[in-house]
This record gives sequence, structure tokens and C-alpha cells, in this order.
Amino acid sequence: MELASSPAEPLLEARQDGIATLTLNRPRQYNALSGALLERLHAALDSIADDRQVRVVVIAAAGSAFCAGHDLKEMRSFASHAEVETLFARCGAFMQKLVALPQPVIAQVNGLATAAGCQLVAQCDLAVASADARFAVSGVNLGLFCSTPAVALSRNIGRKRAAEMLMTGEFIDAETALDWGLLNRVCPPDRLAESVHDLARHLIAKPPETLALGKALFYRQLEASLAAAYEDATRTIACNFAQPAATEGIAAFLEKRPPRR
Repeated sequence: MELASSPAEPLLEARQDGIATLTLNRPRQYNALSGALLERLHAALDSIADDRQVRVVVIAAAGSAFCAGHDLKEMRSFASHAEVETLFARCGAFMQKLVALPQPVIAQVNGLATAAGCQLVAQCDLAVASADARFAVSGVNLGLFCSTPAVALSRNIGRKRAAEMLMTGEFIDAETALDWGLLNRVCPPDRLAESVHDLARHLIAKPPETLALGKALFYRQLEASLAAAYEDATRTIACNFAQPAATEGIAAFLEKRPPRR
């Protein structure tokens, strides 16, 4: 196991068996996204993107909450509007970096996920939550509409449901989040890590170059017109067909044998 962490640091990093686990480590602040934590997250993703040994990324959290959003106490200390805008831009860039990362990213949601914390769950490629997890974009209750979380949330769940969450600020439970499409799986609290690792192992079994190519296409086509999406997908699958992993996989299928990876 490769570790780069100490208990005082806002982010703990561990890499083992092809899985890079990034643990938000501000439990007393419910893992609020401070400037320092965002800086560490950016650096971690930059390192992971170039690490061929990392096949899957897991974002987890210490303590009883996953992430309560931005650190409002820190933001109140800012001296200017520009500082606030810079922080939100930094967070938005991090969310986009999750999409650009070639490896699949799984959110391991152990509790409360509100505002930018709910945004983080929505922005990860996949999400597994404990049955006692709860979700909200509740800034409206403070007079602060969750504008940036709205970007990720509205791209994951239906428009009317996203609008309801954003406009009412009400919480939904894990089963509702699963039903609405915010989550992939819900499990008992004592099986959360196990469930995430089961999913990660399924992903590790797939050719990494195929997943990277497919992930990039998946997000590109979502933002394109129907015709442009099919044009892009056609080029992508044709290139994919010529890759060694696909050549071997198709041969193995036709020859009724396991593929050689």
C-alpha cells in the first residue's frame, strides 16, 4: 500500500490493488470543502491521472458525514467577492477534473451529503451509499441557491426532481436517491466499503483503455446534439474496434475462451 497522509491533513490518500482511495478528512467540519481540501483534491487527481497502476478511484469520507458542502465559516472570512468567486471556480474545476479523469470514480457515501457534497456525489461516475445516508441541496434555506450543485444534479436526475430539491432544500433518503438516479447502489452501513470494493473489482476486470475511451465518449455525447453524438460515437467505436483489448476480446468470444489480459 502506498500512503501519503497524516491525521492532520484534510485529505488522506491510499493506493492499493489498483484502487486509489481519497478520504475527505475534516470530520469535525463534516468534511466541508475548504480551500485547502480542494487544493489537495486537485493535486491528487493530477497525480492519479498519470498513474497507470490506478484503475479505479474511490472518494470516501472520515467521520459520520460524507460532505456538508462548502466551508461557510471560511467563506465568511473572505475579504472580497473575488475570493468567493475564485473558490467556487476552483470547486467547479475539480468537478470537471473528475469527468476528465480516465479512471472511473466511485463516491462512497457514508452519511450526510449536502450542497456541494451532494454535487460531489452527482459528479462522480458511480455512487454507492449507506442506507442511512441523506441528500439535500439545502442552500435555499439560507438564502443561497445551490447554483453550482444544480449543474451536476440536473445532469443526473430528472428535471422536475432536481428543481424540487433545489427549490425546497428538503432532504431525500438513500432509497429515494437510488430511485431518482443519484445513486447506483444502497447497502447496509456495515457493508459500505465492501460494496464499493466489489464494484471497483468489477471495473478493474475491464480493459482500462476501453473504460477510459468509453468514459470520455459518454460525457461528450451527453452535451451534443443527437446527430453529433452518433457521429462521435461512430468514430469512437471504430477506433475502439482496432484496439488490442477489443481484438483479443472478440477473438476470445468467438473461440469460446476467456480473454487474455
